[in-house]
Amino acid sequence: MNKQELVEAVTAQLGPDASKKQVEVTVQALIDTISIALRKGESVSLTGFGTFEARKRSARNARNPQTGEKVRVKARTVPAFRAGKGLKDVVAKRAPAPAKKKAAGKKATKKKAAGKKTSGKKAAKKATKKATKKSTAKKSAKKTAKKR
Repeated sequence: MNKQELVEAVTAQLGPDASKKQVEVTVQALIDTISIALRKGESVSLTGFGTFEARKRSARNARNPQTGEKVRVKARTVPAFRAGKGLKDVVAKRAPAPAKKKAAGKKATKKKAAGKKTSGKKAAKKATKKATKKSTAKKSAKKTAKKR
């Protein structure tokens, strides 16, 4: 995927409200911001995605493969990317790929989220408690029936 294909994919994912030109400007701004930070020697960390950093390579002696002659290579700073755990898991297919959002379903999702105030963990706890109460009630009912 090249830069233009990335712009088209992001535009499609954002839906009809996003203009291709605005997405292109945003992608270029992201690239420029990362480049400037690396030039300053800073690292840019995107949680779950990875870290962009500038690495310093020391001067060294190398060999010209055609002539076998020794050549002096200057010290330099090079850009580097270290993939984060989330990206590694997606690529290794240990985690599901991020879901593509449907443009038409955006508003419906917001309404559902506004009406639902419990998080995923809280909902799971509630479901577990309900199941525990039901099984406890069944057990006590069985005990009562056996006694009679």
